[in-house]
Amino acid sequence: MLFLDVDGTLIPFGTPAAAGPGMSHGRPLAPALPADAHPLLHKIDPGHGRRLEALPCDLVWATTWMSDANDVLAPLLGLPPLPVVDWPDADEMGAVHWKTCGLVEWAQGRPFVWVDDEISHADQQWVSTHHHGPALLHQVDPSRGLTEHDFTVIESWLMQAR
Repeated sequence: MLFLDVDGTLIPFGTPAAAGPGMSHGRPLAPALPADAHPLLHKIDPGHGRRLEALPCDLVWATTWMSDANDVLAPLLGLPPLPVVDWPDADEMGAVHWKTCGLVEWAQGRPFVWVDDEISHADQQWVSTHHHGPALLHQVDPSRGLTEHDFTVIESWLMQAR
C-alpha cells in the first residue's frame, strides 16, 4: 500500500517556475477552482492521479486533510475515494513524526510506501524497529512536490517488494 500525504507532496510549496500557457510549475494546470478553494490547489498536477492509480498498490490518504482529501483532492486528480488513515491521539515521540506509529499500526505488517515531505531519519529507524514487513519511507522535496524521479523510486521499490 502507499500512504499519501498532501501538503508538500501533492501540493508543492515552492513558487512555480516560468512555464508556457496552460502550464504551471512545468505541469498542466489544475481545472478551474471555486473562489473559496484552498489557495494552493492550483499547484496540483492532475496527471499525478493517473500515475498514482497505475502503481501496483492500494492508495491510502495519510494526511491532515482526512476525508476532505476524498471530497476535494480525489476529483482534481481523477481518483476514486480512497481509504483515509484515522489518526489516533498520538503521544509525543520526540524526533519521530506524529504519523509514524499510526501508519505502522495501519499497515499491520504489510509492505508499504509512505510518501511525505516530513520524514526523518528518526522515522526510518522507528519503522525498521517496529514494522516487521518491508517499508519505503520516501521523503519528497516540499518545494517541488512529487516529481518524475519520485515516481521512478516508488515504482521500482514496489516492483521489488512484490
